[in-house]
Amino acid sequence: MARHQEFETDEALHQAMKVFWRKGYEATSINDLLKATNLSKSSLYATFGGKRDLFLAAFDSYRDARKSEAIKILNQTPARKGIEQFYKMILEGAKADEFSNGCMSINQAVEMAPHDEDVRVRVKQDFQLMEKFLTQTIEQGRLDGSVKGRKTARELSRILVVAFPGLQVMVRAKCDQERLDEALQLVLSLLDEE
Repeated sequence: MARHQEFETDEALHQAMKVFWRKGYEATSINDLLKATNLSKSSLYATFGGKRDLFLAAFDSYRDARKSEAIKILNQTPARKGIEQFYKMILEGAKADEFSNGCMSINQAVEMAPHDEDVRVRVKQDFQLMEKFLTQTIEQGRLDGSVKGRKTARELSRILVVAFPGLQVMVRAKCDQERLDEALQLVLSLLDEE
């Protein structure tokens, strides 16, 4: 007879994600994960496989949640407001949390992607998806009149995608808020150039 699973898989995955997000993959130990998830070693391995499998599942869970959040924010009207809110979310997170973990995808672009093909593929997908969503939003902004910009929607979205990790790094480096706000306004001004 199979033993009844005495824990909630989604909650354990969420707790593991928080540890990986805060500490990174390399600095996270199995003991850190056991403590965070309240799982026994055998339950963790039986449910998720090893540390790397758990990390990839946690990273995918993070990515799915951020994708849903981005779609919701970018679907605002007028479209430029959605783009601005999407980027302000980065800065607001920094204000709200003195110990901001930044974007897990950006963190993994630096930590794991250079030497792990599975992570590299995921990070590339995240950048491509961000570019796709921003391109669609910019095109909508052109229709509703809220986005000008001399460059094509795709060119503008690529610039915005490049700005995203830059702002994330500035947040993680604890740059002062005035500097962050000014950097964001300079990036967003590209949407207003006629």
